Amino acid sequence: MHTLNQWQQKGQSFDFNGHNIFYRIDGKMDGPVLLLIHGFPTSSWDFTKIWGPLSKHFKLVTLDMLGFGFSDKPMPHSYSIFEQADIFDAFIKHQNIKNFHILAHDYGDTVAQELLARHHTIGKIKSCIFTNGGIFPETHQPVFIQKLLLSPLGGLVTKLMGFNKFKKTFDTICAQPLSHEELQGYWQLLQLNNGRAAMSKLIHYMPERKQNRERWVGVLENTLVPLHLIDGLLDPISGAHMVKRFEELVPKAGVTKITNAGHYPQVENPQAVLTGAMEFWQQQNILLKS
Repeated sequence: MHTLNQWQQKGQSFDFNGHNIFYRIDGKMDGPVLLLIHGFPTSSWDFTKIWGPLSKHFKLVTLDMLGFGFSDKPMPHSYSIFEQADIFDAFIKHQNIKNFHILAHDYGDTVAQELLARHHTIGKIKSCIFTNGGIFPETHQPVFIQKLLLSPLGGLVTKLMGFNKFKKTFDTICAQPLSHEELQGYWQLLQLNNGRAAMSKLIHYMPERKQNRERWVGVLENTLVPLHLIDGLLDPISGAHMVKRFEELVPKAGVTKITNAGHYPQVENPQAVLTGAMEFWQQQNILLKS
């Protein structure tokens, strides 16, 4: 596991419309490219526990989306999933990446859905793994703090939020308690560059999912890109109930069910996530069986 300082020190940045975007590239430089897309309200550091094992097989590419982590968090700003996808498209062009695989989580699932909607017919995306997230608006069950952030009180809520409230939310959504170091890191990144203020604007991804359901769910039903879901079943937001819907609407895709994890399976049970992902990539002949 990389410390937060180590993660930052090994990163770089590029400019997107005048905004500084933090990114990291690591791993097997001649291997297939794996694009990792983080969730809300955290950052690319979410993948630190699986980064090392994945780096043996892939050229790993990730970034902190606008409003998150070490990237800029402009305010006022109208944040959207479409803009985040624009950032990834610009970054892919910036790095001259011709094709890639995706591993996404939470908010990142929706960004991945938009990228699939843009690229599923041209072969740029070779495969996509989703982990716990609101893939289907009808099964998304936001926790209380998310509802408050979306309400007219959202701006006030961000000002009053402290570490203990933040920790309590993670205790609710994670089946395996996260370490103090991990939670402090998430909290530190959230506060960086006035990030708490951006939360009440970033949270508008929830109604955005409803408004664009036909586009983002439809692409899962129709794409030829191989898909897979890895899910911590104990997640109150997008656990077993979301898996059931996924199996109904995307029966061609496989599912890895992690029975002892919640909303952050890559942190709570990284080995199970790695096992599920590796099995999928081997089935797709993306990686050779060891």
